[in-house]
Amino acid sequence: MLRVYQESAGLVAPGTPLLEVGDLSRMEIVVDLLSTEAVRVKPGADAAISHWGGAGELLARVRKVEPSGFTKVSALGIEEQRVNVVADFVTPHDQWKALGDGYRVEVTVTTESWANVPLVPAGALFRKVDAWSVYVIKNGRTESRVVQLGARNDEFAEVKGGLVEGDVVVLHPGDAVTDGTQVVPR
Repeated sequence: MLRVYQESAGLVAPGTPLLEVGDLSRMEIVVDLLSTEAVRVKPGADAAISHWGGAGELLARVRKVEPSGFTKVSALGIEEQRVNVVADFVTPHDQWKALGDGYRVEVTVTTESWANVPLVPAGALFRKVDAWSVYVIKNGRTESRVVQLGARNDEFAEVKGGLVEGDVVVLHPGDAVTDGTQVVPR
């Protein structure tokens, strides 16, 4: 039994829920994503569940992306279009049996995966005119370099041109960094 809606005796209207029953060993994960993110999610995609209260990440696989969205107000009071994405656990139940219905977790869904591609931290990127750029450290001084990017997320961007393996970039350069600024790598 997951929930009891009617705890004491009394009259109830027909169709009024009294209790909710479920099998916790067959739970699914439902995460509401921004509709602009959900369009990139495909059934069969891998998902990782973190910050669930236990050790490590749990693995899941997306079963479906619901066909209709809904409006949800964010913590900042902004109306957002959201879409539910449903995933099933891949990790065996005995490793996540402490989880219950309605618990808070963080879910990361893989929409693309890359192998052996050059990446740059997103925090190193900045806009210079109409192009993405980074500051590369050469002989202790910064040098801005235009880069061509491929796919990216909140953490990293794929580098398609402008950098070579071994280049050291400035992370979060700020306004004080310009071409020729003297820096010491940490």
